[in-house]
Amino acid sequence: MITAIVLIKTSVDQIPEIAETIAAIDGVTEVYSVTGTYDLVALVRVRAHDDLADVIPGQVNKVPGVQQTETHVAFRSYSKHDLDAAFALGLDE
Repeated sequence: MITAIVLIKTSVDQIPEIAETIAAIDGVTEVYSVTGTYDLVALVRVRAHDDLADVIPGQVNKVPGVQQTETHVAFRSYSKHDLDAAFALGLDE
């Protein structure tokens, strides 16, 4: 599974509508409204790298009101459980 984090700038007056439209796209698992430079953050999970092209430039970028996107492809996932285990290495309890 390939995960991409997509930072999205939108028309500010349409954030909820744009977020709902993006959330309905196959491959988009979550959409968050956020503070800062970007208005939305979307998590995209697909089976192959080629599928990213179908989802992000093929659909997300074409949603009316989306002005700009920046995509980050994840290399590795660290859950809280994984981090606890990593920091506990070498510690005797």
